[in-house]
Amino acid sequence: MPMNRFVLIGFVVSALLINPGSLLAAESPSPVENAIAAHVKKDRERSVALLQEVVDINSGTMNLVGVRKVGDIFNREFKDLGFTTQWIDGASFNRAGHLLASYGNRGPKILLIGHLDTVFAENSPLQKMQILGADKAKGPGVTDMKGGDVIIVHALRALRDSGQLDNMQIRVILIGDEENSGDPLALSKKELIEAGQWADIAMGFEDGDGNPKTAATARRGSSGWQLEVTGKPAHSSQIFQPNVGDGAIYEAARILDGFRIALSKEPNLTFNPGVIVGGTEVTLDSDTSRATAFGKSNVIAQIVRVNGDLRALSPEQLTKARQTMQSIVDANLPHTKAKISFDDGYPPMAPTEGNAKLLAIYSGVSEDFGYGPVTAINPRNAGAADISFVASEVEMALDGLGLMGTGGHTVDEVADLNTLDSQTIRAAVTLYRLSLPH
Repeated sequence: MPMNRFVLIGFVVSALLINPGSLLAAESPSPVENAIAAHVKKDRERSVALLQEVVDINSGTMNLVGVRKVGDIFNREFKDLGFTTQWIDGASFNRAGHLLASYGNRGPKILLIGHLDTVFAENSPLQKMQILGADKAKGPGVTDMKGGDVIIVHALRALRDSGQLDNMQIRVILIGDEENSGDPLALSKKELIEAGQWADIAMGFEDGDGNPKTAATARRGSSGWQLEVTGKPAHSSQIFQPNVGDGAIYEAARILDGFRIALSKEPNLTFNPGVIVGGTEVTLDSDTSRATAFGKSNVIAQIVRVNGDLRALSPEQLTKARQTMQSIVDANLPHTKAKISFDDGYPPMAPTEGNAKLLAIYSGVSEDFGYGPVTAINPRNAGAADISFVASEVEMALDGLGLMGTGGHTVDEVADLNTLDSQTIRAAVTLYRLSLPH
C-alpha cells in the first residue's frame, strides 16, 4: 500500500499493527463509548422494526425487483444518516445491482460490507419475519444477512447521534448477488473490489458461524464446478458388455466417489455435489438450480450432469484439489467420457497479522462492555463471503460481525435478538476506536 494513503490519517493503521492496545482509553469504556452504547440500546425498537421491514420483502438473488426494494429501504436509511448514495445497476451481469454509500473524509478509510439478497426463492414457504418470544426472530435472511445490514445502520446511527460520525471516513457496500454471483464475475464484483482498493480496513457483517464469541480472520474461498458425463445408450441387459460399457451413471458415481476417497481428508477442503441429474435426456439450469430428466430403467443412461462447489483456504490448496479432480475425471470407464470445468468464484481470505490485530481491538471492546473475549472462527465452520474479494487489498479485515442465530439457508433460519445490541455496540465502538488520532 502506498505511503501517501496514510498522510491524512496520521499513520493510524500502522500504529494499529504495532500496538492495537493503544486504542484502549485509560478509562475503558470511556464516557464517549458509554454514550455510543446508550444510543444503541435506545434505538433497539427502531432497529427491530427495520429488520422486520426488510426481511418481509423476498429478495432471493434472482428476484431482481425484490433485491432492489430492499436496496431502496437501506438507501433511505443511509440518506437519513447524511451519506451520499449510489445504486449500481446490475443489468450487465444479470442481477439487480448493489448499493454504495459514502461518508466523511477524516481518519482511516473503512469499508463496511453487507448483502441484500437471500437464498430464498420467490415461491419459498418462508416469506415473512415472525417474532418468537422475547429474543428470537424467524425469517428469510434474518441472519444471512439482513440482520448484519441492520447492524451497520444501527451502529452508524449511534455514532452520529453521539457526535462521532463526522470523525470518520466510511464506505458501505451492500451487494445484490452474494448468494448467486452474476456473470461475468469481474463486473459483478467490480465496485466491491474498487472499494477495497480505496479502503485501509474492511469489516464484514455476515453471521460467521453463528457464535457471538467468534469472528472471522480467515475464510475459505468458494468456487463452482460442473461435471458432464456421457455413456453409450443401449438396452439395460447389455450393460458392462465390451461393446457397450458401463454407462454414464456408473461413470459419474465412480468420479464422485473418487473425489471423496482422494480429498475428503484434506484439512479445510470441502467439495460438494449439490445437484445431479441423469438419464437419456437431461437439462440443468445453473441459475435456478432446476433440472429435468427423462430415462427408463431398461435403458442405459446416456448423460449425467453434476453441479457442485469447492472450498479451500489457500490458492495453492485450490489448485492442487482441482488437479486431483481432473485426474480422476480423466480415468474413464469403458465407453464413457467425462469433462469437468471450474469457476473462479470467491477467493480465500488468508489469515494475516493485520486481521489478528483488528480482532484484538474488536475483542477488547467486547471485554470492556462485559460481553467477553472474541476469538477467531475455525475457517471450516463458516462459508465464503464478499470480504474475501477485498481482504488482500486492505491492511486489516474482519468478518462475521453480524446478527447471530441458527439455521441459515434453511426455512428454520432464526436470529438471536439478544445479540442485536451487543453486536452493534462492538461494531460501533470499534469504529470509534479506529477513528481516534494516534
